[in-house]
Amino acid sequence: MIFCVEDDDGIRELMIYALNASGFEAKGFTDGKGLFEALKSETPKLIMLDIMLPGEDGIGILKRLRNTADFAEIPVIMATAKGTEYDKVTGLDSGADDYLAKPFGMMEMISRVKAVLRRTLREDKATLQNGNLTINLAAHTVTANGGEIQLTLKEFEILKLFMKNLGLVFTREHLLQSVWGEDYFGETRTVDVHIGTLRTKLGGCGDYIETVRGVGYRMGAKQ
Repeated sequence: MIFCVEDDDGIRELMIYALNASGFEAKGFTDGKGLFEALKSETPKLIMLDIMLPGEDGIGILKRLRNTADFAEIPVIMATAKGTEYDKVTGLDSGADDYLAKPFGMMEMISRVKAVLRRTLREDKATLQNGNLTINLAAHTVTANGGEIQLTLKEFEILKLFMKNLGLVFTREHLLQSVWGEDYFGETRTVDVHIGTLRTKLGGCGDYIETVRGVGYRMGAKQ
């Protein structure tokens, strides 16, 4: 399933038609509100996202997606105004996987969609490794010092976030938004509890997760 977020009815319907004709399933939405409502019940393989939208613009929507663990890995192709380099750079810097400059042809769009999906499929099969710690993203498994570790979904998402961003410090608030989602209103103490249990389960590799006093947590790079 591919979600198309485009407020122009004619363009949106043409995108959906072209995707369906190319063997994909597609649904359309006029704004971010409709998109996030649909994401509650279905996770698409890719999102086509226009920058100029009523209400919240595409960049704001993209940032929300990337800061929510359940949606952070969904590939996103941004549609930008022709010749607007700032929009392209901002979109890519905010986590877009590719962009299309308007007006674009349907054949070009289909080609970009296929290319991003091929790249994503390869990345999903990859593993993340740091020292004696390994995450297999496809199998959703974790190995520490040669032994497989059983983690909860939240623990796995926290560890994956650290492993993808070695050396980067995350505040408790950032971890809450990234792993639990922006709609979560729990206390930051929740993060501390999960970090504690994660460290314990990882055994000797638990020391990889460092506490940065007064700021939050990070995972150091290991040989």
